[in-house]
Amino acid sequence: FAELHAAVPGLPLASSRILPGIVLRRDFAAYCPADGELRALLVTEPLRPALTAPGVEFVVDSEGQYQASLRWITRRTETLMKRLQSNNVKLLLSSAKQDEVVIYYAKLYGVSVVECLSSEEMALISEITGVSPYVPFGDNMDREITETAVVTFCQPLLLVSRRCVHIGFSSVCAFQPHCLILCGPVDGVNEQHASALQEAFTMLQQLFKTVDQ
Repeated sequence: FAELHAAVPGLPLASSRILPGIVLRRDFAAYCPADGELRALLVTEPLRPALTAPGVEFVVDSEGQYQASLRWITRRTETLMKRLQSNNVKLLLSSAKQDEVVIYYAKLYGVSVVECLSSEEMALISEITGVSPYVPFGDNMDREITETAVVTFCQPLLLVSRRCVHIGFSSVCAFQPHCLILCGPVDGVNEQHASALQEAFTMLQQLFKTVDQ
């Protein structure tokens, strides 16, 4: 329930509404409008490769070697973003904060980015789409990206002064997510309404379990 409702203070209760899909309460790190159905990729780690692996010491003998290493990282990042574009991936959903060079190439190749998603949000998206997070780097940079989710729409959403991301997914299960936009004059009232609704949904769940048995 926490991931499927958004409380908006400062508006009358009558402004509350139900939206198809899910609402992520953060702004795009990069937004590239795209029409029609598109593909989304889930990642849980930075896409900019590190100079060294954890626990491994990286030694350079000169400033030139260091700059050459940074150029390699930049080319590697651009190659990955090109791969996303060639695989029709137009949306990147990341639980990690992405480096500026990733955002730069995402904008260059028409890929929208939403970062810093919670583990609960990532789990919900995986449940809806049946897609697991993608591991970006390996020995074969040319292999096809198959673990992508189908997105029916992806657009900015303004809730009073807060910019959010509104996404519709093609669900692989019977669960068709909708998000409740719960409005109220102050946070306290919204919290009371949210708590009451959650208790009502819990009661309905218990009722239907009893009927099923």
